[in-house]
Amino acid sequence: MSKLTKNQKLALGKIEAGKAYTLKEASALVKEITTSKFDASVDVDVRLGVDPRKANQMVRGVVSLPHGTGKQVRVLALCTPDKEAEATAAGADYVGLDEYIDKIKGGWTDIDVIITMPSIMGKIGALGRVLGPRGLMPNPKSGTVTNEIGNAVKEVKQGKIDFKVDKTGIVHTSIGKVSFNADQIRDNAKEFISTLLKLKPSAAKGTYIKSIYLSSTMSAGIKIDPKSVEEN
Repeated sequence: MSKLTKNQKLALGKIEAGKAYTLKEASALVKEITTSKFDASVDVDVRLGVDPRKANQMVRGVVSLPHGTGKQVRVLALCTPDKEAEATAAGADYVGLDEYIDKIKGGWTDIDVIITMPSIMGKIGALGRVLGPRGLMPNPKSGTVTNEIGNAVKEVKQGKIDFKVDKTGIVHTSIGKVSFNADQIRDNAKEFISTLLKLKPSAAKGTYIKSIYLSSTMSAGIKIDPKSVEEN
């Protein structure tokens, strides 16, 4: 295990062992404890009291972050020719159909999100082996399979993200950058966690949100008191 640098030791010293911070406190503290020289992502990890192996306890959804994600999202719009101008005007980085399907079959995945239309899913199904493991397969539940191509592209570009609980019961996502101010980090985290609360499965019993941690790339996690999320 590598030794901690002086800055890392100072950062760790700012986190009080065993303390559950308010979301407001954590949003400011995560900026203080980040020592990376690049603009690190700010991440939220939420452990849920669900059993993801049961279909009626699966938690999956989408959320539009008030201040965006802080990163450039590369969007591919796989659409019919009559929708290409709409997708381009909305800000899609790549627009087309068969030529991009062939590129993906050849291993090209230099994109973050694919948006397509219901009528085209038959063609895209054959790309499952390439897109599935990379989390790039379009899905109606995440709003990436729609005839409203322009709106879908705009929403993704403006900060719409989709998330899903993993097999251990944890939902992990990035909600911004360390360069955001503390209020922006708090607003984005609050919107994400509030969305999770709305998605609580009726079959889930006991404590739904078991723990929340806020961190940045390579920083330590800051424990958050779930009750503080609804505070002003």
